[in-house]
Amino acid sequence: MSQDAMRVTRRSFLVGLNLSLAGLAIGLPALADEPSGRAGPSPRAAAPEDGPGLRPNPFVHVAPDGTVTLVCHRSEMGQGVRSTIPVLFADELGADMKRVVIRQADGDKKYGDQNTDGSSSIRKFYDDLRYVAATARTMLVAAAAAKWKVKPETCEARGNVVVHVPTKRTLGFGELAEAAGNLPVPKRENVKLRPKSELGWANSTSLPLLDGPAYVTGQAVFGADLKLPDMLIAVIARPPVVGGKVARYDATRALQVPGVKRVVEMPAAARPYGFQPWGGIAVLAENTWAAMRGRAALDITWDLGDNAGYDSVAYRDTLLASVHAPGTTYRNLGDVDAAFAKAARIVEADYVVPHLAHLSMEPPAALARVTGGRCEVWSPTQHPQAARTQVAKTLGLGEDAVTVHVTLLGGGFGRKSKADFSAEAAFLAREAGVPVRVQWTREDDIHHDYYNTVNAQQIRAGLDAKGKVIAWQHRTAFPPISSTFSDADRPGITDLQQGVLDLALDVPNVRAEACPAKAHVRIGWYRSVYNIFHAFGIGSLIDEIAHARGADPREVWLDIIGPPRIMGLAALGIEKLANYGESLEKHPVDAGRLRRVVERVTASANWSERKKDGRGYGLAAHRSFVSYTAVVLAVVPDERNKVRVDEAWICMDAGLVVNQERAHAQMQGSVVMGISNAFFGGVTMKGGATQQSNFRDARIARIGEVPRKIHVDLVPSDGPPCGVGEPGVPPVGPALANAVFALTGKRIREIPLVRGLSG
Repeated sequence: MSQDAMRVTRRSFLVGLNLSLAGLAIGLPALADEPSGRAGPSPRAAAPEDGPGLRPNPFVHVAPDGTVTLVCHRSEMGQGVRSTIPVLFADELGADMKRVVIRQADGDKKYGDQNTDGSSSIRKFYDDLRYVAATARTMLVAAAAAKWKVKPETCEARGNVVVHVPTKRTLGFGELAEAAGNLPVPKRENVKLRPKSELGWANSTSLPLLDGPAYVTGQAVFGADLKLPDMLIAVIARPPVVGGKVARYDATRALQVPGVKRVVEMPAAARPYGFQPWGGIAVLAENTWAAMRGRAALDITWDLGDNAGYDSVAYRDTLLASVHAPGTTYRNLGDVDAAFAKAARIVEADYVVPHLAHLSMEPPAALARVTGGRCEVWSPTQHPQAARTQVAKTLGLGEDAVTVHVTLLGGGFGRKSKADFSAEAAFLAREAGVPVRVQWTREDDIHHDYYNTVNAQQIRAGLDAKGKVIAWQHRTAFPPISSTFSDADRPGITDLQQGVLDLALDVPNVRAEACPAKAHVRIGWYRSVYNIFHAFGIGSLIDEIAHARGADPREVWLDIIGPPRIMGLAALGIEKLANYGESLEKHPVDAGRLRRVVERVTASANWSERKKDGRGYGLAAHRSFVSYTAVVLAVVPDERNKVRVDEAWICMDAGLVVNQERAHAQMQGSVVMGISNAFFGGVTMKGGATQQSNFRDARIARIGEVPRKIHVDLVPSDGPPCGVGEPGVPPVGPALANAVFALTGKRIREIPLVRGLSG
């Protein structure tokens, strides 16, 4: 057999099986001169067609043939948003899912906020999304009622038809589309939402993963799959230190590599860095391998810039010194100093969490084409509007001259909210005069990430003679995300919303302070963001208090949280709370909900019997993204006498959950990611450059290192939807550290745990 005949990819093998996609039509057929993947349909995004029919808003179109087109304005990265928003639309509209086509929205302000981040897709837009579909339903019903000369309230829309209930007459959505489209769009106050009993998702615990068949058959198209005629592939040698630039370079050997076509110098980045391209030298070639070989052949001398002295070991000491001095007070209740002065006992500790890299399955990639003063970009972006803005800025165009199409994302975790890789592709496409796809390698992804920030905390608790906590002081220092966009050199009040200002404490004297911390790398959003380290410090100290008292950690958690109650600003000791963009009236700080998840998860884990099976158990809980989550982990020694997580229990109160199956999957993934962060997480810098390079030294948990069982408990609720994607991660780290202590007696106050276990 020839070597060519043996080149069978997984994707081509699956496609060769001719597996059929049942159900929904997802995406569009490939169009002439449009990007296509290695197989199957293009993800070319579009709003509903410009043809006739009903189009009351940018999200819904009903065609005269009865086809219902629903636009998903959020990015799909495995969390199931394309399986949730369209079903929500369809249920409210009364559409037959077999007649539905889902389109992915381009980056455009007409869709509102498109940044798929902050666990906000349902939390922030649940009512708005329903009204979008209910408006179309109201117009279809009005058109049918006019034809029958009956009252609209005697009609119902279901199964892609409008039914006149008394007479059982029906008219299809297609038959009504043009008449409905000629009606005035009703105001929101004149549109009624369906009762929950009529919503199919509300009566289902397992909505289908609509993109699932495409994943399995190889037809799903991600950023690195896209192709255009005459396209070149680019890889970029970027400055190893943030703020660095090219001092000199020689491209002679790179241009001698077969397949290499051009070498282009990228624009140097300047403060504030924002989403600018990182600078460096790009190698453009006919294929990825040639581009990578060409990059390796470049001769570059770097001017490393001001951050060349950044050293993680030294900076750790800088942060610890920062939290051992007073900072800016953002939470103040009672008289903390007086309470500590009379405390019978003080429990205190320092906690350190390093930078975390995103490590999403798919490294960044983007394809761009610049012609006739316009630019098109195809990108696996979480934030297409930010990508559009940055591309326009990089090219000196108006935003109306830039179109950003969104592909499927192979994971994101916040990394792909940044627009740097999209702007790189656009710049190179303009310079080369042909379409260019920028491809990042895993090493690029780790070396040039927007990292989760590094943090140090000092937390102190004063106990009275009976062991009751009477004083709580929390100091935290970390370079904030705002440092990427400004000269901010310490966290502010908005940053401390994540786990510090909204911490439910039944403690009469509380103070929380933010301490200085200057950034030396780009800082960005990461799944759960600052909650990861704040939950680690708080959850660990509560366990340390329990040990100091010789008490059950569960009882100490409940004692410190206190009785069920709503905690307003005065009770928290704060002037304001960002509250993840939500009102405190709709999403208050609710100590009762935090108590409930602690009670439920420990009941599920049979906590009171934990000392009988020889495992070490750890407990932690946390409020984030207005949800409440508690975790219990059980650990055992493995065959090498190290620690392995054996079983996990996670309970989340996220209010109303639209897609139960995806929420379960998110919680399972949260446990795995939280274990990865805690056991192995952390990238370090030496001489300003990131030392880790791939999965061999930037570890994630492998199959033998994750729990053999993960039990998920979603608290039933009719309350407003809360965040789901991120709140499961924060309590995993402290629960793991506490479980390790229960098993080994070794207290670990710094991530990664493997460092502490081997020390």
